[in-house]
Amino acid sequence: MNRDNETPEEKRERLRQKELKHPASSIHGSNLSDLVGGLGWKGTGIMILVLVVAFVVYSVFFG
Repeated sequence: MNRDNETPEEKRERLRQKELKHPASSIHGSNLSDLVGGLGWKGTGIMILVLVVAFVVYSVFFG
């Protein structure tokens, strides 16, 4: 189909398929949004809790 005659829905779908084949966020590997998206809200909460506890422990012993 000619790109000049495609509907907005067809254009969005074509761009979405192109993005799925070559995702821009994975050029440099994984990033924080990929990690949080994969963990879900419970995993993200546990990760934040572990980071806070690690910071407190570090502050007590080395602060």
